[in-house]
Amino acid sequence: MKIKLLCILLIIPALGFSQSFQVNLQGQKQTAMAGAGTGLALDEAAVFFNPGAVSFLRQNGVQAGAHGILLKTAFREKGSQLTQYNKNNVPTPVAVYAVFGAPNKRLRFGIGVYTPFGGAMHWDEDWTGKYSVTALDLHAIYIQPTLSLKLTDNIGLGAGLVYALGKVDLKRALPYTNNGIQTTAQLKGNAKDFGWNAGIFIKTVSGVSVGVTHRSQVTARLEDGDANFFNVAASVAPSLPKKFSATLPLPATSTIGFGFYPSEKTTIAFDVNWVWWHTYKDLTFHYDNGTSTPSARNYHDAATFRLGVQNITSSFLTLRAGLGYALSPVKEGYVTPEVPDADRLLLSAGVGLNPSERFSIDFSFLYENIKSRTEQNIETGLNGTFKTVAYIPGVALSYKF
Repeated sequence: MKIKLLCILLIIPALGFSQSFQVNLQGQKQTAMAGAGTGLALDEAAVFFNPGAVSFLRQNGVQAGAHGILLKTAFREKGSQLTQYNKNNVPTPVAVYAVFGAPNKRLRFGIGVYTPFGGAMHWDEDWTGKYSVTALDLHAIYIQPTLSLKLTDNIGLGAGLVYALGKVDLKRALPYTNNGIQTTAQLKGNAKDFGWNAGIFIKTVSGVSVGVTHRSQVTARLEDGDANFFNVAASVAPSLPKKFSATLPLPATSTIGFGFYPSEKTTIAFDVNWVWWHTYKDLTFHYDNGTSTPSARNYHDAATFRLGVQNITSSFLTLRAGLGYALSPVKEGYVTPEVPDADRLLLSAGVGLNPSERFSIDFSFLYENIKSRTEQNIETGLNGTFKTVAYIPGVALSYKF
């Protein structure tokens, strides 16, 4: 029983990041435009979207915002008429930015604190896939100081150092009972690492602006994590591991973005993101009792296409909308209940209110429709159809100085 318990734990896909957990909610204006913004010098969130555009911002400012993610996932096991749903749980990724330096000078400074990976998935403790996962909570917070240099009146370069802090808490049932009580396992740990974000921003002679950025991979290293077992037979408990470590890639992203300006008050943005998911080949747990087992993931790179528009209706009101489509990196046979991923359609809208020249409030709403996907997981054998939609409202406050 000891060996079986350990092997079952080792195949847990604890941090299977995918489009579901790559949180593209780093700015309210950009979220309202389907996440497009790499080719624009729009606001302080350029620290994330394109450090090269920071030196083109007309004013210094600070911005703080948050989103609420309501994820609704349904699962129907093959051959069953019963549809099961995840529990309501609303994570709230945040983003805070500040930009400093004389706007008439070529060198500007910025700092950002944002959440590029995160999520929460909770199922009933006795649901069909309880041996795969019953609960998952995770987040990765990036802290990014940034420098941006305007090389000429039309070209800007920027780069930032990223310090990443991560946390994960995953629970699942094991196919054993002790005195009639379900045996369960929990993996809980923290991770940290460094990365970088760099970009170039160009204003062309035709009036179109172009941005190219690259955010490096951050390797989440979980050290000295807790491996907990509950309701395990007393004869087995002393020989089970207590600690674990794992190394997981949070993939790099390359983006090209364009800004079009058909009128003084209208801006159109188009971005293409390429996420280098191929680095996520396997997930290996190392335990303090000397055991380790790899678990294949074999993700492939995936792209997202984003189109957004902004119209300054008046000095008080700005309207925004967007459309996007994201391709899933998860291959056939690797879909899991904590990452029920598939290609997805993105629809967004938002408004900006400017009560004064210095103060503004921005609202956004993003709807994600993840296509239904019928799969049998090659490791756990869970076989059925997943369907997910996400409703994501957000708000941010900004102050210029």
